[in-house]
Amino acid sequence: MEKWLKTENRPVIDVVNLIAGIALVLSPWYLGFAAETYAAWNAWIAGAVIALIAVGALVAFHAYEEWANLAVGLWTLVSPWALGFSALAAAMWAHVIVGIIVAVLAAGSLWLFGNHPLSTA
Repeated sequence: MEKWLKTENRPVIDVVNLIAGIALVLSPWYLGFAAETYAAWNAWIAGAVIALIAVGALVAFHAYEEWANLAVGLWTLVSPWALGFSALAAAMWAHVIVGIIVAVLAAGSLWLFGNHPLSTA
């Protein structure tokens, strides 16, 4: 665990976010919901934003990129219900899985690489 707390390992999180963003962009085609307007457009836009933020974080890391990824990840997580496509199982699960991955990685990155102690003892 201590090995992952080093800042030189932080780009691994950005690479995972990049892969998750690209997967979400491609999901309407390979999961077959490209004809569903709200689900497809949300996947394309949210996935592109996630991927672009990850590329930006790989180039030059700033804490606001993790906050942005947290916000986009949470939006991606709740968007099937907010936009009304939760009945489309493939679209819903693609958004929920990518949203959880991105939000958890962003929150973990903010916590681990911020100035927060792991314990108070």
